[in-house]
Amino acid sequence: MNRHSRERTGSSSTLFFLLLLNLSIYSVSIHARSNEHASFPPRGWNSYDSFCWTISESEFLQSAETISKRLLPHGYQYVVVDYLWYRKKVEGAYVDSLGFDVIDEWGRMHPDPARWPSSQGGKGFTQVAEKVHKMGLKFGIHVMGGISTQAYNANTLVMDSSVKGGGAYEESGRQWRAKDIGMKEKACVWMPHGFMSVNTKLGAGKAFLRSLYRLYAEWGVDFIKHDCVFGDDLNIDEITIVSEVLKELDRPVLYSISPGTSVTPTMAKEVSQLVNMYRITGDDWDTWRDVVAHFDISRDLSASSMIGARGLQGKSWPDLDMLPLGWLTDQGSNFGPHRACNLTMEEQRTQMTLWSIAKSPLMFGGDVRKLDDTTYNLITNPTLLEINSYSSNNKEFTYITAARNNPHHPTVNNFKTKHAFALTSCKEPKANTWSVVDKSSGKICWNSEKPEKPFCLYNRKALISYNEEIEHNQLYQGKLHLQTNDKAESCLGASSRQKLTSKEYSRGALSPCKLDANQMWELHSNGTLENSYSGLCAVLNPVKAAAEASSNGVRSWIATGRRGEVYVAFFNLNPVKTTVSAKISDIAKALENKTHLEGASSCKGHELWSGKDFGPTKDSVTIQVESHGPALFVLHCSSHA
Repeated sequence: MNRHSRERTGSSSTLFFLLLLNLSIYSVSIHARSNEHASFPPRGWNSYDSFCWTISESEFLQSAETISKRLLPHGYQYVVVDYLWYRKKVEGAYVDSLGFDVIDEWGRMHPDPARWPSSQGGKGFTQVAEKVHKMGLKFGIHVMGGISTQAYNANTLVMDSSVKGGGAYEESGRQWRAKDIGMKEKACVWMPHGFMSVNTKLGAGKAFLRSLYRLYAEWGVDFIKHDCVFGDDLNIDEITIVSEVLKELDRPVLYSISPGTSVTPTMAKEVSQLVNMYRITGDDWDTWRDVVAHFDISRDLSASSMIGARGLQGKSWPDLDMLPLGWLTDQGSNFGPHRACNLTMEEQRTQMTLWSIAKSPLMFGGDVRKLDDTTYNLITNPTLLEINSYSSNNKEFTYITAARNNPHHPTVNNFKTKHAFALTSCKEPKANTWSVVDKSSGKICWNSEKPEKPFCLYNRKALISYNEEIEHNQLYQGKLHLQTNDKAESCLGASSRQKLTSKEYSRGALSPCKLDANQMWELHSNGTLENSYSGLCAVLNPVKAAAEASSNGVRSWIATGRRGEVYVAFFNLNPVKTTVSAKISDIAKALENKTHLEGASSCKGHELWSGKDFGPTKDSVTIQVESHGPALFVLHCSSHA
């Protein structure tokens, strides 16, 4: 064989090897993606918006059956029982009642057998999960953080689930119980009679959490919604332990955390790798102000590259909360669906469009047994679902112009700004702004932006009994109990006593002084004022007096499609029709040449909600948008006219 033949043979062999290597890498990549958890924003149904806590087994399975037939073909695969499935539905029971829950000998919650008859005999949700799985769906439950007050009061034993067959957790020569691990001073602020944190620094505390989540896995649970551990109620230690337990299971369980009041990009980055979904606002209900409250935080997390970031065994997604559309109940009620959604059709379209283009999980909340065609067509719209799953480069787009169609309507950009107390990650630079002004009175003040009248607080000199003082000193030595000068019997707490909705921007509130972690603060030398309940720090945030006081009442998002199309969404937050316009060249710059827009000689496409086709155009897209409504363009651009 001559030299040239050998070279050709060697070259062919090298090319063949590289081809095999590339095919092998491609095969591994495809396999990895297929096994990746939460590859796309999860989609499903949650019982909270339509049943609050009162749903029964028969109602749930009826709903699941409807979902399997009507919504599963559109990717809605999770069916989730929201909170208090363990609470007996009897006189005196409500969201924050005490003594009505079903617990086992290890202090773990079990379904109320009167509402969930298949759970009798300690079966839990096993049979419900099996039925759900046979429908082709995945089963989820809502759980609260920590341990129940009922288990604490009963002082139940802690289970050691690492021992075959179970048994009491033993360490240091003794068995551990609920009162050893429960932290009653760290009760869930919005459900103080229901649950308290556990001490995760103790082996027994970790053992209790392991026994809980292994039990849920045994029942066949595929989705965990973990409440009172995020936002103002942040409990990073418990989230971390639960994430580790779920990672050890022999099958994936999707992990979602809430609530989300006061979430910032910094806080999101702290948890995103541990979970698959995390709420970024308070509860979303069917009010326009709740819808509007999602725009700023969605923008901030998108700008921080948090959409589809690395998560637990796959990806994680900022969660804008359930879609309260269709037939609903009321927040905190003791009865099921009885009324229609209060949002107008335009407002519902705005909500669904934002949720889709911000790539939020889509968890429908209405009663699916009474799912009307209008709501069904909205939540299964193929363009919105395509955007939600497959679009990329999703971001808010600011280069838009707007002209009011009613020149006599008063403008909405002249708003007074006030400052509201809020919490944030202590790693945020703006948190380092507190200082002692007067040591004798314990006066500390917020110094940021030098307001004319600084916001100040005073350390309370508590009048407590001797025994209370001993307990207080053990728990809160060196901590501050803060009050305003004119509210001598009220102290500043980090979280509201009520579960807040999305529209409520601030959680910190004055309430009767109590010796609990929610009202205890520590002033650090770097100027941060840290709360003992959540480990978050106090700030004063500027708050606009009206929701529309941004971008002249209009907002816009853009994204690219998997086939080269470009999505442009306009949102009119104004109370009147508004004409909105965006230049094609500005959209191209914002997408950084990731599309065919740059250098395109023409674009054409259609607007989703009007159904109108338009183009070809190379200059701009312009449309009149209804009050509180959206417009959604699907653009196809090319270099040929």
